[in-house]
Amino acid sequence: MAKFGKKYQDALKLIEADKFYAPKEAVELVKKTSVTKFDSSVEVSFKLGLDPKYADQQVRGALVLPHGTGKNKKVLVFAKGPKIQEAEAAGADYVGGADDLLPKIQGGWTDFDVCVATPDMMGVVGRLGKVLGPKGLMPNPKVGTVTMDVARAVSEIKAGKIEYRTDKAGNVQAIIGKVSFGDEKLLENYMTLVDTLIKVKPSGAKGQYIKSVTLSTTMGPGVKIDVLKANTDK
Repeated sequence: MAKFGKKYQDALKLIEADKFYAPKEAVELVKKTSVTKFDSSVEVSFKLGLDPKYADQQVRGALVLPHGTGKNKKVLVFAKGPKIQEAEAAGADYVGGADDLLPKIQGGWTDFDVCVATPDMMGVVGRLGKVLGPKGLMPNPKVGTVTMDVARAVSEIKAGKIEYRTDKAGNVQAIIGKVSFGDEKLLENYMTLVDTLIKVKPSGAKGQYIKSVTLSTTMGPGVKIDVLKANTDK
């Protein structure tokens, strides 16, 4: 942190420590307080009133952000037959199966961001659990990465589809764009994620669902969002 010490401290002075900002204000401030020379990612962190050890208090899914994340994700697809051509035509970076991709990944290669598989390939993919699981790369039907419609899956990921899920503490974190994005684009991406989390509120959720929301950039200070305004654009 020493490298960004002064910049970080200067950025911190622009944020009122005890203030909770409206989403629009938070977006403006988080861009203003970015401390890196590169185009930082903008991340939002939600603390939810959930205990994920209970099945009815877990949140997991995926959504397409209206303006993407600003990152071109590398997509790998396990498929066979005509599905190989479909995946390639949709823009998948790597497509294959047991003969080529399996031994490569078993050898430790994971130079991709998302793994998609057709259901009939899950027997093969299952053998990669120890490699893909810890990296969060295992295909899952809940987030649309186990599907026969590989073309749609690849297209959505390339268009800005993100996954979200509660961690052990009940938090959800997601990247919603880059500092170079216009304020309105970041705000719209943020609103889309908030609306989605509200829609998927688990049946077991008790008390206050969204406890806190913090917006930040890579290595930058966090800006707290007023929870009462968390799903409004005022």
